[in-house]
Amino acid sequence: KIAPAQSRLRVAAMSLPVGLLRRGFASRGGSPLVELRELELKPRRVPEFVAATTERAEAMRGALPALRLVTLPAAGGALNVAAQFRAFPGGHTERDAARASEAGDVRWRELHEATVAGVRRETSSLFVEAPLVGDFKLHGLFDAAHPGTGPTPGCIYELRRYQLRLGYDVVPRFLELFSAGLPSKLGALGTDPTTSLVSLLYSDVGSLNEVIELWRHGGGTSAMEASRVAARSAAEWRGAVAEIAQLAVRFETAIHEP
Repeated sequence: KIAPAQSRLRVAAMSLPVGLLRRGFASRGGSPLVELRELELKPRRVPEFVAATTERAEAMRGALPALRLVTLPAAGGALNVAAQFRAFPGGHTERDAARASEAGDVRWRELHEATVAGVRRETSSLFVEAPLVGDFKLHGLFDAAHPGTGPTPGCIYELRRYQLRLGYDVVPRFLELFSAGLPSKLGALGTDPTTSLVSLLYSDVGSLNEVIELWRHGGGTSAMEASRVAARSAAEWRGAVAEIAQLAVRFETAIHEP
């Protein structure tokens, strides 16, 4: 979904099923996938990259229908690394077809030529959206509509990334714990009304056993802070986090601007 002129890039942007409690949940050819592309930009070329993607927003929407969100980090790690989230309901088959069609699309070639000089390095990882996204009726990344009530000035996204230890049962256990604690966090008194969990993803191709929480805070950093404080009073969530910590080898959180 391509967001309007307020944002920096203006680009679109319970219980678990028994079968998920084993590692047999990896995607197959037609299983839905979310691709996260991360573009490390040359610092001096960031304004050009932003301008090029802004000016070609409509072309991007047509050339890259899978694109859901593009962000730039504002704090919490490496800066100048644009993140693109792309959703492929048809999984690898749909992604392969999209990649093949890009090469012959004039709009994509023009965008590529306008931005490639500013890109130092590009990486791609594939994720599966956790079933709890549907269980809790979260927005998710397969809905092309803008999350929340629409683009708002000052809106930020919070990316919370876990690198879990290796093991077939580690990600299912994480999802089980997260699902058990999430209702108390979502319902915590004092949570900002503009805060919402957009999606929860776990890796399928790339760094194994990586999990990403994607939160949207329509009210910006003040909304994020209020919601964080509120979550500390959610006993079930705090208990789940304590157990999740035993599964993780690294945890990072970053603020991104759309």
